[in-house]
Amino acid sequence: MTDATRATILVVDDAPDSLRFLTDSLEGEGYSVRIARDGQAALASLTAELPDLVLMDAVMPGLNGFDTTRRIKADPALASVPVIFMTGLSDTENVVDGLAAGGVDYVKKPIVLAELLARLRVHLGNARIAAGAQGALDASNRPLAALDADGRVLWTTPRSAAILTGRFGVGVGDRLPPALAGQLQRLALGEARVKHAFPGGRVEFAAVATKGEERHYRITETLEGAEERLLAQRHGLTEREAEVLLWISRGKANREISEILGISPRTVNKHLEQIFEKMGIENRASAAAAAVKTLAQ
Repeated sequence: MTDATRATILVVDDAPDSLRFLTDSLEGEGYSVRIARDGQAALASLTAELPDLVLMDAVMPGLNGFDTTRRIKADPALASVPVIFMTGLSDTENVVDGLAAGGVDYVKKPIVLAELLARLRVHLGNARIAAGAQGALDASNRPLAALDADGRVLWTTPRSAAILTGRFGVGVGDRLPPALAGQLQRLALGEARVKHAFPGGRVEFAAVATKGEERHYRITETLEGAEERLLAQRHGLTEREAEVLLWISRGKANREISEILGISPRTVNKHLEQIFEKMGIENRASAAAAAVKTLAQ
């Protein structure tokens, strides 16, 4: 989305007159408009192509607006899209239900166009800022997720969302497995990470901050051999040299490395000489420091 007036709005409403009014009004303001007549059609439209914002009728036959929004927010691929409810329901209970379902705002029917346009501008701007912030966190290798005290996922960056979905089958609004959630709640800021192993790799959680009732965790996924491949690529090493360097970065002595890799201590030392030459350094302490820096980045 480069400009609010070129944003795409998905309008979900079962009333033809309402759809016609909103489509004409929004297109007249420069927005691109897609429509859906019910909740299922809205989910299909979102899956096919993500809009910048959803205008959601609260009361529809079949899958109503509240339940549709809950499904949107439960899917990490869709959860970032802001939803504004349109409703003739004005009781506080209905408003609370809409916000609890994941809506960011609501407008009352009959729609006052000036009010709707003002709310659209605000929420499209907020969504753009949030997307930029999450993208920046991922780009700086800080994939984060926020959990509440029960281990429920409150929000994620894109990369952490992919890890949580792929490894634990959870998204925003879902709870992590109880045993893992308990470990994370006991993890103090700055302490050693909680590690979850799976065939072929591991996921690590590090507690990095708290904000009110939110607890923020950095989540990293490491596949077997990934660290060695990174060290080899970054420093121009062979596969075996990268393996030796990795174990040096973990504080292992030559004899320990020889036992781990099944080679002689003399061979380990020869690999070390090649590592020093290729990396332009003079000792194992410098090599370990360079490797740790590479892996941290």
